[in-house]
Amino acid sequence: MTLADMLRRGEKELEDAGVPEAKLNAWYLFAYSFPAGERPMERSAFFLHQEEEADMAGAERYREFLVQRAARTPLEYIIHEAEFMGLPFYVDERVLIPRQDTECLAEEALKSCSGRDVLDLCAGSGCIGISLAVLGNCHSVVLADVSEGAVRVARKNADRNHASVTVVQSDLFQNIKGSFDQIVSNPPYIPTDAVETLMPEVRDHEPRKALDGKEDGLFFYRRILEEGRGFLRPGGTLHFEIGSDQGEAVGRLMEQAGFSRVEIKRDLAGLDRIVQGECRIGGAC
Repeated sequence: MTLADMLRRGEKELEDAGVPEAKLNAWYLFAYSFPAGERPMERSAFFLHQEEEADMAGAERYREFLVQRAARTPLEYIIHEAEFMGLPFYVDERVLIPRQDTECLAEEALKSCSGRDVLDLCAGSGCIGISLAVLGNCHSVVLADVSEGAVRVARKNADRNHASVTVVQSDLFQNIKGSFDQIVSNPPYIPTDAVETLMPEVRDHEPRKALDGKEDGLFFYRRILEEGRGFLRPGGTLHFEIGSDQGEAVGRLMEQAGFSRVEIKRDLAGLDRIVQGECRIGGAC
C-alpha cells in the first residue's frame, strides 16, 4: 500500500469512528508513524513520496495509532507531544493536556514575573511554570503537584526545555518552603457532577484528580486561599485559571481573603478565564 493510500484509509477510519477533525488527526498520526529522523514527516516530504510503498514498521505503527484514536484516546497522548507557548511538552495520561486557554494565564503571569520568585501550584505537565522560566526573566520558579506521576512528567519537560526550575511533590503548600512574589495555579475546577458530561477524550483519559473541583468546582480555590497565607509576599500577585462561569465567585473569594486589585480576564473566545489579584500590603494573604 502506498503512503497516499494509507493516509486516505486512516482518514476514513477516523471519520467512520466519529472522531472530531478526523482528517487532521489522521495526518498527525501518519506524520508520527513515518518520521524523518527524530521529527514527524512534513507535508512537503509526503507530497514527494506519497506514491511510494509504506514500510512495514511505519504501517503497523499507524494502524495501532488509528485504533487508539478511534477509541477516543486523545491525539496528544498517542504521540506524547503537545505545544504550549511555542514550547514542546511531553504528555501522557498522568497529566492534563496543555490547552490554548491556559496560555492566557501564562501570558498574564509573564507580564509581571521578571526578577520574581514564582510558584506554580497544581503544575501537572509543568507547562505554565516551565514557560515562565524559559520565556520570562524570573528569579526562581518552583513547580508543585500532588501526583508523583505528574512530578515525573514535569521534571522530564523541564529537562526537555532546559528550564531552571525546582519540582516538588506537594499537596498544595504541604511541602513548600519559603515565600513567593507570584503564585500561578490552574487547579481542578470542574464540578464533580459535570465531569461525566465531558467529551470522552477528557472524561475517560485525562486524570480525574486534575479535573474534579468537588461539589461546586471551587474547593481548591478555597484551599489555596486558606492554606496559602504567608506564602505570598506583600505586593505579590496570585493568578488563577477558572471555569468560564466562575469569575465572580472566585473574585469574591480572593477579596474576602484580603486581595486587592482583583481582576477577571477573558480568553480569546471572550469567556472569563483568569482571576488575579494583589496581596495587599499589611493584608492577611
